[in-house]
Amino acid sequence: MSTNLHINIAGENALIIYFCEQGSGQVNANVSAKVQQAEQLIRKAMTYELAQDIIDLVPSYASIMVMFNMMSTDHHQVRNKLRTLLQNIDNDLTAPDAAYATNIVELPVYYSDESGPDLSVIAQRTQLSIEQVIELHQGQEYRVYAIGFAPGFAYLGEVDERIATPRLSTPRMKVPKGAVAIADRQTAVYPSVSPGGWNIIGLCPIDMFDAKASPTMPVNVGDKVKFKAISKEKFLSLGGTLGGSYE
Repeated sequence: MSTNLHINIAGENALIIYFCEQGSGQVNANVSAKVQQAEQLIRKAMTYELAQDIIDLVPSYASIMVMFNMMSTDHHQVRNKLRTLLQNIDNDLTAPDAAYATNIVELPVYYSDESGPDLSVIAQRTQLSIEQVIELHQGQEYRVYAIGFAPGFAYLGEVDERIATPRLSTPRMKVPKGAVAIADRQTAVYPSVSPGGWNIIGLCPIDMFDAKASPTMPVNVGDKVKFKAISKEKFLSLGGTLGGSYE
């Protein structure tokens, strides 16, 4: 097992696996790939030897929360089973996606001043044209590092440093569903109407969370996301709506 892998108690029925030293600043594509690899191994084990013990997994930037059934096991047993399961986890992740399949999800975006009130602000700040900002944003493949603060809110990285933009000094009280936004070197799509302090550059017509659908989200931690610019007409034909307020 990697010396950077630590398993700590995270509650009466939970453990958390850290894949780098806490506070070390090692969160990157390699660490995220190791999280993805471990999650796949544990989920596979959940179909047989851990079927009665593990209830759920919550992967994040550099960790996995493991929730277990207190009626069938305890912290000590789960920790030992996880150590055994992950003892041969690949430590050579110079090519993070080489060993484990990564889904690439394409998300359409209507980029415009109408749909992205901060698009021109970013262009002015970076001394780029609006077209260049759009091209740089859609020119990257973004890894899904974590999902939260709301269901379906996927933290994607990393934005080209030329358009990296700090969060707003005063967050908006209301951001429309589907808003595509940038904060520092991360980007995301707001899955529902909510407050938010990220810089909005467009709108995506795809539902990022649907409790009635299966799966409930189009992306998972470890996936890659590619944005594609679409016209206003295409956006509307895909079910997108305009007229939402940016308060």
